[in-house]
Amino acid sequence: MSLADIRYISFDCYGTLTNFRVGDVTRDRLSDRVEAAAMPKFLEDFSALRFDEVLGAWKPYPDVLHRALERTGKLWGIPVKPEDAQAIVDAIPGWGPHDDVPAGLIRAATVLPLVVLSNAADSQIQANVDRLGAPFHAVLTAEQARAYKPRLQAFEYMFDTLGCGPEHVMHVSSSLRYDLMSAHDLRIARRVFVERGHGPGNPAYGYQAIPDIGGLPGLLGL
Repeated sequence: MSLADIRYISFDCYGTLTNFRVGDVTRDRLSDRVEAAAMPKFLEDFSALRFDEVLGAWKPYPDVLHRALERTGKLWGIPVKPEDAQAIVDAIPGWGPHDDVPAGLIRAATVLPLVVLSNAADSQIQANVDRLGAPFHAVLTAEQARAYKPRLQAFEYMFDTLGCGPEHVMHVSSSLRYDLMSAHDLRIARRVFVERGHGPGNPAYGYQAIPDIGGLPGLLGL
């Protein structure tokens, strides 16, 4: 597929580029309340409720985590303390990239400007981006857009900020439901699914699949 009209490569950050270790922190915090054998299911429910929390009106990202963990605790009938969710909030800025990310991004940046579109707070995202090892043209957040992905408003904010349309963007994510389903609905020109195991794929959404960011330069003809 031609890259002639593509002006930017946009990326989801947490999970796609940054190794988003929310499960590790949650496991450590709640190991005294959730049995090890039940923890995977607890984390699935926590993930589902985090997604549900971003579907409405924007609220600060710490509130998303606090509310989602509180609801998961209620679902499971276990006590959850505010400091449990705060431990996740405090840990996020210290998380670095997946091992495959820096080299792939550096090569991609020789072809097109890189953009982050993240469900993040402004106060935390730059610390993560600084660890990615490549230059970014823009770092855009849900806080700036006043909307979280998968809401289309978040993507529209990106188009407005960059001064382009969906036909000018390649969007890269490891999540269909946060990113690539919306990218499909908006007719973003090229959609790339990074198969990190963060949810099932569905080729009906018209993406190209790569195992990790090391596969991105090949899609750019490098």
